[in-house]
Amino acid sequence: MMEQAEADKLFREYRKTKDVNIRNKLVANYLYIAEILAKKFSGRGVEYDDLYQVASEALIVGVEKFDPDLGNRFTTYITPTVTGIIKNYFRDYSRTVRLPRRIYATAAKVRQESEEFFKLYGAKPTIKQLAEQLNLSEEAIMEALESKTPVSLDTRVNGDDGETDAPLYDVIADDGEAFENFVDAEALKTEIKKLDPTEQRVIGLRFLQGKSQTEVGKILGVSQMFVSRAERKIMEKLKEALL
Repeated sequence: MMEQAEADKLFREYRKTKDVNIRNKLVANYLYIAEILAKKFSGRGVEYDDLYQVASEALIVGVEKFDPDLGNRFTTYITPTVTGIIKNYFRDYSRTVRLPRRIYATAAKVRQESEEFFKLYGAKPTIKQLAEQLNLSEEAIMEALESKTPVSLDTRVNGDDGETDAPLYDVIADDGEAFENFVDAEALKTEIKKLDPTEQRVIGLRFLQGKSQTEVGKILGVSQMFVSRAERKIMEKLKEALL
């Protein structure tokens, strides 16, 4: 394991020369990060070897892009980057590798109830209506819907606040890990303080207390769709200010 000063020197040299040997030396020095993160997420439906390969590829890309003169340590820069890529891999592939039987069962109930509802009323049921009819949480309904064949996030659906013909991305809750994309924690705190009180409360409830969008909606007296839109708007504000 080389010292930070030595590593930064190699990073600067690589940026000038693009020498693959230098890049490989840096990758070898930080490969332990890929190992640690792959082990952290193993045993959740995806094999360790697959996760290690994904993490290693992300590490290589990170080495190629890293600039030590921007003021960050490489470990600070690369850890959330690799973590985010691993989680994206899970979202894309792990569901098809090992989908829990309970989700299959719920999805079948949702499909049947949706068909019956459409026959009676000539319209698709909202998530809230499905949850009430099946005596399940709205989160369970969304989980079952997301387990089906992928559809465009621009697909129009009925919202749970009475609004019809809304895009699917407005009713699907985010995973609550959006802040991992921001490396500079102090700058992030500063920008959060600039948000209005309602936006700050949404951030506090969602990312500090870990509440779902539905739970936040009940606390604030608004719909889950409202929270989803507010959260997306907040994240765009922060991205514009920080990234």
